[in-house]
Amino acid sequence: MILINRRELAWSALAASRAAVPALPRPTPAQAAWQDFEVGIVFHYDMPVFAPEGWKDYREVFDPNLYQPRKLDTDQWLEAAKAAGCRYAIFTATHFNGFLQWQSDLYPYGLKQTGWRGGKADLFGDFVTSCRKAGIRPGVYLSCHRNAYQKVWSYRVNRGAGGPEQAAFARLGARMTEELVSRYGPLCEIWYDAGIPHPDSGGPDVLPVVDRHQKNIVFYHSPQRREHRWIGNESGFAGDPCWATMPDLAAADRAHQQAGSHRELLLHGDPQGSLWSPAMVDVPIRNHEWFWRPDDDRKVYAPEEMVEMYYRSVGLNSTLIFGGTPDRDGRIPEADMKSYAAFGREIRRRFRRPVAETGGRGADVLLPLPKPSRIDHAVIMEEIAEGERVREYRVEGQTGAGTWTLLGAAQSIGHKRIHRFPAVEVAAVRLRVAQSAAEPRIRRLAVYLAE
Repeated sequence: MILINRRELAWSALAASRAAVPALPRPTPAQAAWQDFEVGIVFHYDMPVFAPEGWKDYREVFDPNLYQPRKLDTDQWLEAAKAAGCRYAIFTATHFNGFLQWQSDLYPYGLKQTGWRGGKADLFGDFVTSCRKAGIRPGVYLSCHRNAYQKVWSYRVNRGAGGPEQAAFARLGARMTEELVSRYGPLCEIWYDAGIPHPDSGGPDVLPVVDRHQKNIVFYHSPQRREHRWIGNESGFAGDPCWATMPDLAAADRAHQQAGSHRELLLHGDPQGSLWSPAMVDVPIRNHEWFWRPDDDRKVYAPEEMVEMYYRSVGLNSTLIFGGTPDRDGRIPEADMKSYAAFGREIRRRFRRPVAETGGRGADVLLPLPKPSRIDHAVIMEEIAEGERVREYRVEGQTGAGTWTLLGAAQSIGHKRIHRFPAVEVAAVRLRVAQSAAEPRIRRLAVYLAE
């Protein structure tokens, strides 16, 4: 006779339960942290801000001494970010113009070649320092897609298809990356605009560089690794449903390279996908200018428009990132500052203090209220470290003895889902999951009154 003790039985049962759970894709710790940021900002600042009147073409190269931001203050940039409630910020260390905004000898077109601050300035370094003072995580953006100084357009040097010039630029992209990821401490994201090609196709071999210096970074993006996806528009909204998963790396690459024909996949993701690649909703605060231009204050989005973007991005399982536009003096304009601050105040007003909240697991999660109360929002979050499990659900409010009223219904939850509805008095709220890929794990069910 073989005897099995209780501990062995318990371990056997646990192993069986784990085996029954499908192998759902899950975020890395860096991706989970990035999704928790919810709102961010990318500051677009480069030579185009100083370009002569009438400038239009990113392929132009300008006199470095045009770059003279007389009142530049990266602390003020981060004040704007903090006022808006941003938890991370990204700086365009080099944009399409190819101007290097850190101390670099890779080629003679950058801050070393300006008279500003005696050629000693390191704007990315200043930005990172300001982020750390503000308690906001810093990230970096660079373009290997276009570089006016290096005559690169759509990843190719001089419109060529390869050869020594292409290989030289690929090496240059890797060296730019190494300078930016090795000198400034931990970064939350590296963002290659429009991505980079695979090294076998002439792209820079950056993954070994990034992995060596930044173990906990979100990488965006290449055919080898894309840890979030672009939503497919720059207008401030995600699709509904919006899943954090994509079919696979190859499909994600095609979707990014051919966004128009893959718009629905970018908007919605794929609930059956094997790749964790949550959505990023990016939108310039000046519609539709990524860089500051004179007399464009009228284009600044109003706070109520930004609040609506929040619901249609963060409230739909996406991260919202605003495009910040410092002016020629190196400061965020007053009109932009007012919109950031008003947006941040309104989001905090609506969601600072829940009427009640809970968490739980299983197909039914009940939230009794301390006393019958009016509510007009429900916020649901899954434990995404365990994958996206919910596939269809309802939120109901107890409006009378034994009476439950529908408050909202949808398919995807993921990191966060926000439901808005006319204010109603309820004694309890419940989440009822009709379909799931595995046992639902609800990180948070909270209700608010924001009227």
